[in-house]
Amino acid sequence: MKIQLIHKFEDIISVENLLLAWGEFIKGKKNKADVQEFSLCLMDNIFELHRELANLTYKHRQYQAFSINDPKPRIIHKASVRDRLLHHAIHRLLYPFFDKTFISDSFSCRESKGTHKAITRFRVFSQKTSRNNTKTCWILKGDIKKFFASVDHNILLNILKEYIPDQKIIWLLQEIISSFNSGQLGVGLPLGNLTSQLFANIYLNKFDQFIKHRLKLKHYIRYADDFVVFSQNKYFLEKQISFSRSFLQESLKLEIHPQKVFIKTLASGVDFLGWVNFFDHRVLRTKTKKRMLIRLKQHPTDETFVSYLGLLKWGNSCKIKKQIIITPLPL
Repeated sequence: MKIQLIHKFEDIISVENLLLAWGEFIKGKKNKADVQEFSLCLMDNIFELHRELANLTYKHRQYQAFSINDPKPRIIHKASVRDRLLHHAIHRLLYPFFDKTFISDSFSCRESKGTHKAITRFRVFSQKTSRNNTKTCWILKGDIKKFFASVDHNILLNILKEYIPDQKIIWLLQEIISSFNSGQLGVGLPLGNLTSQLFANIYLNKFDQFIKHRLKLKHYIRYADDFVVFSQNKYFLEKQISFSRSFLQESLKLEIHPQKVFIKTLASGVDFLGWVNFFDHRVLRTKTKKRMLIRLKQHPTDETFVSYLGLLKWGNSCKIKKQIIITPLPL
């Protein structure tokens, strides 16, 4: 039997938890107009939200959609301040519980994880698999096609029910999950919700567990919807593509992107998380490099400059550092 969440519905919706969630939510947002408007009558708004939740009359409001380029075009769906506050209240109690159920080599949207830890782990696995560069290391790289737009609501809810016995919490999570669809009823999570990040990891944890315990692949890393597997045997990895594709389709209604799955040697360089990785070094992806130089030209601020220098310290980037150092900054 799976471990069960001990928190109750009342713990999530309590005024105390909502106030603690508000303190987390407003960091970096105090100058936003909608946040300032909500904060003018903060306690009235929090008590009203608490009453709606306690009476089970809460309804998630509509989203405001806008486009970003990060780096490719994406549509972000922004919830109201009231709903985002609730997302934080849910996340602050559910995340610590579910994080314990995730594998250690899942690195996206988790405390003490992130891209830098993922690429460091990539190097560790490449060194182990290649026996310190004495054996050929093959790497399977896969990407799940339109992941957020493809998450099935019923499958997600059934996974949540395995861990959460409180039916009121399930009602609340269902209200949030069903507040959005990607064009097909009952399918899709909004990019922009804090809860979506948690739901994504809960959903793909099924795949992680399949990889680790059914396929028994030791050297596996996942970051969001990208994953890599290491082996000395190319044909072994080819079989794993078929097994993985079948599991994703049958159990999660997901699809591996046919144009973004490949098997390459470490010696030829493997593109993962913005870096082309080799045995003893990594270089910045060409597209990332071009995007960086364009952004520095368009927004030549100290903040942008320092941010990119921080990124570049994680790889072999002497040439690109020299290029951006001579980029003129505003006086």
